[in-house]
Amino acid sequence: MGGAAETNGRVDPGVSIHFGPVQNDDDVEMRDAEPLVKRKSRASVGGKKSYVEQESSEEDQPLSKRRRTSIKHEDPETDDDVPLALNGRKLPKASETAIGEESDSDVPIERKIASVKKRIQQKDEKASQNNRKPDTSKATKAAAAPKKQANGIKREPVSQEKKAPANKAAKPIKTEPKSAQSTPVKKGTGKATPVKKEESEEAEEAEDEYRWWEDPTKGDGTIKWTTLEHNGVVFPPPYEPLPKDVKMKYDGIPVTLHPDAEEVAGFFGSMLNSTHNVENPTFQKNFFTDFRDILQKTGGAKDPKGNKTDIKEFSKCDFQPIFAYYDTKRAEKKALPPAEKKRLKAEKDAEEAPYMYCMWDGRKQKVGNFRVEPPSLFRGRGEHPKTGRVKTRVQPEQITINIGKGARVPPPPEGHKWKEIKNDQEGTWLAMWQENINGNYKYVMLAANSDVKGQSDFKKFEKARELKHHIDRIRKDYRKNLKHELMVERQKATAVYLIDQFALRAGNEKGEDEAETVGCCSLKYENVTLKPPNKVVFDFLGKDSIRFYDEVEVDAQVFKNLKIFKKAPKKEGDEIFDRLTTSALNKHLSGYMQGLTAKVFRTYNASHTMSTLLKDMKATGTNTEKVKAYNDANRRVAILCNHKRTVAASHAGQMEKMSERIKGLRYQKWRLKQQILDLEPNLKKKKGAKYFELDEDIDQEWIKEHQAFLVEEQRQKITKKFEKDNEKLLAEGEKEMKASELESRLEVVKEMEKKYKKENKTGKVEAEGKSPSVDKLENAIGKLDQRIENMELQAQDKEDNKEVALGTSKINYIDPRLTVVFSKKFSVPMEKFFSKSLREKFEWAIKSVDEDWEF
Repeated sequence: MGGAAETNGRVDPGVSIHFGPVQNDDDVEMRDAEPLVKRKSRASVGGKKSYVEQESSEEDQPLSKRRRTSIKHEDPETDDDVPLALNGRKLPKASETAIGEESDSDVPIERKIASVKKRIQQKDEKASQNNRKPDTSKATKAAAAPKKQANGIKREPVSQEKKAPANKAAKPIKTEPKSAQSTPVKKGTGKATPVKKEESEEAEEAEDEYRWWEDPTKGDGTIKWTTLEHNGVVFPPPYEPLPKDVKMKYDGIPVTLHPDAEEVAGFFGSMLNSTHNVENPTFQKNFFTDFRDILQKTGGAKDPKGNKTDIKEFSKCDFQPIFAYYDTKRAEKKALPPAEKKRLKAEKDAEEAPYMYCMWDGRKQKVGNFRVEPPSLFRGRGEHPKTGRVKTRVQPEQITINIGKGARVPPPPEGHKWKEIKNDQEGTWLAMWQENINGNYKYVMLAANSDVKGQSDFKKFEKARELKHHIDRIRKDYRKNLKHELMVERQKATAVYLIDQFALRAGNEKGEDEAETVGCCSLKYENVTLKPPNKVVFDFLGKDSIRFYDEVEVDAQVFKNLKIFKKAPKKEGDEIFDRLTTSALNKHLSGYMQGLTAKVFRTYNASHTMSTLLKDMKATGTNTEKVKAYNDANRRVAILCNHKRTVAASHAGQMEKMSERIKGLRYQKWRLKQQILDLEPNLKKKKGAKYFELDEDIDQEWIKEHQAFLVEEQRQKITKKFEKDNEKLLAEGEKEMKASELESRLEVVKEMEKKYKKENKTGKVEAEGKSPSVDKLENAIGKLDQRIENMELQAQDKEDNKEVALGTSKINYIDPRLTVVFSKKFSVPMEKFFSKSLREKFEWAIKSVDEDWEF
């Protein structure tokens, strides 16, 4: 797979080697380190995990002192002798879950891009030194390492909690409501009323042009609004029981269920076509457990004679009748005439119109998710342990409304009341409730294209831009602290190194009922394999249970540190960074720059890398070629930041369709050439027989299949056009056309079939169209060549991107202003990069920069 990248005989750190299988090489042990003894585990009060940085003085001990091997526990008040259980699950072998095939090249793209990354980092650090303003803040001084005393005695570092904060950070922005307090509910009456409209269309347009990103008064204060009016939320419709002849079967016998139990059976039955869910043993087990609980609460199931049926084996349950019913309903809905679909949509939009907007400080703002989630089966991401659990119906009594004082409180559904009414001016939510699966809070927020959401994105990317002024100092410090005498400092430096160099997420600790995914701070013993002299294999499930597998070369001191962190008696299940928490790491980073967290590194590295690549880019050719050049740069960023995805199940089918379309265009090109011969046979000698030959991969059997496809495609086009014309006539109050008109229009299809049959029989293609000429046909061939080239570029782009999540990088990590710069610099329409909704979301970026803007 190629050797290590070298510079002046020195191996460069931060170079990804390959995504091959893990070698079972034994990790090198350090004999000069004292053996470790496990610290006793400390369970937190109430069984809940605390994410506060440790206060124990032991983390300030020198590296030579004994180190603990257990999972991090934050509460120092309990101290029992219960040994740690192995809580890390073994990952599957690389060969079982490896994503995609190896590249044809012997050197993977990660390796090729590594040199780009190193060059960019060197530029970063020089630019950071030049651009950073003189930093004389006490926070900066506090971040500097303490000087050693002249007598050689190690000075005990002052506890972070005991240090007086030099620059008090701004009060954190409140995004969640405080715990529920008893507040009298204002009972509303009447129906929801639409938000007041602007006095005129012109005034509304002027209002929409408010350029908040240019408003210096929009700071980072805690008060988010002064006045707030809205109409609450939309609840899902009540459950409609199945027809009496549609029943679930148990052991072959139809059973009658209470509507509540029948609804849950319907959740499973309606999704039998989603095999990756319903065939998942965990999904089945969790569903059946909840289903049995609901059966027990609702009186169970009864057979046709009214006798009670004990449903106790999932394998005997037959949900096929339910699936057939819902599948038919879906097909009927899909088959509705376009006019009927349009009418139903208009009715739904009219019903929901009052909830779609709110008045926020006197400005009309679009609300994002105003609909309460309907009950269903929880799916979760990746290998979530709760997949298949029943998401119960949310009642008004669970919902807290956030609204301005004095504003009209939206009335709850008849016979219900809201849980609470709040006037939280520090929150950007309109309503919230707690879901029953993970206990998470769900919030109704403003839409992505609202001012408030835009400001949030703007601040995120501005925070990443600010990091460029500090990156050289951070890198200098963590390289120095890789040899720090205190274990906690050495672990901290190593973690920041890995986060910066390899885009590892910081990683939050997970509960037992959450998906077993990890990040840098929560890496387990088994997630890291050391291969002398300086190679490290990372193998773990990251966010959304996407496998992170990489073999990388690291700095020699980082390799040595990881050996120490893995030293016996540590074993599988023990955490490598056992002195470090995500909160402690982020607290350390905030000493360099207010608001700096591990996540900001990912945004910074992605945006700065893209910015550097765009500066050197010279995109030329057609828009398709320019878009591919942009995607190539985006893909480099995504790989550097490990924004990978599993290859979609539909990818192979989509690629096959694209291939068939390209093949079809090549066939059409051959037909045009044959038409040229029909007009001027002597051109065969002039241009050469090869020019008129059929491509080798196109045979007669394929031609007949393709011709049949073209005929059917044309038939469908004509039929749809006929139906649409009839709908238009009816809408205008005129008489619709008769079926005979459709028959007349379909004569073209019959002629088409005859023509293809004649061509197949004679081997000749007659010139088509009005006044055909060689020039016209050659022009048509030229246009086809351009279409083929564009489609081949798109196909190659799609294939190259099958394992890379370009959207994740482009939307969440690359500053959208960089995409705007590319669009304006190379005159490519913004529509090629951002959909309509994304153009609305990033309106601030599109309108705020020109082609000379720099990250």
